[in-house]
Amino acid sequence: MSLTMLPAAQPAPLCWRRSFPGGPEQARNARRFVGCLLDGCPFLDDVLLAADELVVNALRHSKSGQVGGSFTVQVVRDGGLVAVSVTDQGGPGEPAALDAAELAESGRGLRTISLTARSWGWHGNGEGRTVTAVFAGEWAA
Repeated sequence: MSLTMLPAAQPAPLCWRRSFPGGPEQARNARRFVGCLLDGCPFLDDVLLAADELVVNALRHSKSGQVGGSFTVQVVRDGGLVAVSVTDQGGPGEPAALDAAELAESGRGLRTISLTARSWGWHGNGEGRTVTAVFAGEWAA
């Protein structure tokens, strides 16, 4: 078989991971990390909103937000797909997309992600869990 008949090689997925200390000021640093990696992403605002929500949830609802805590953000780009994940140090309860009461001051984040992302999900337990949101769209060539 000649080289001209070989199928075009698909680019390998790109994957970045960074750990952050568990302070509330780190949400901004995590957004900046994601934003720099995905420059030119046509759905960047949705990805940044998801990253922010996942980080805030990790800080608010897991041991990551306690003194000495930490969390990890991972971004994967594979063609037109982008997955953003946050791994925390675990805690009580399970992530769920709920319908918040009309006057509630919180509780809408995972519902918003479920409406803007192609998919979302989580795995783990009280010792640590990872929540991931996946987005899809066409990037300019």
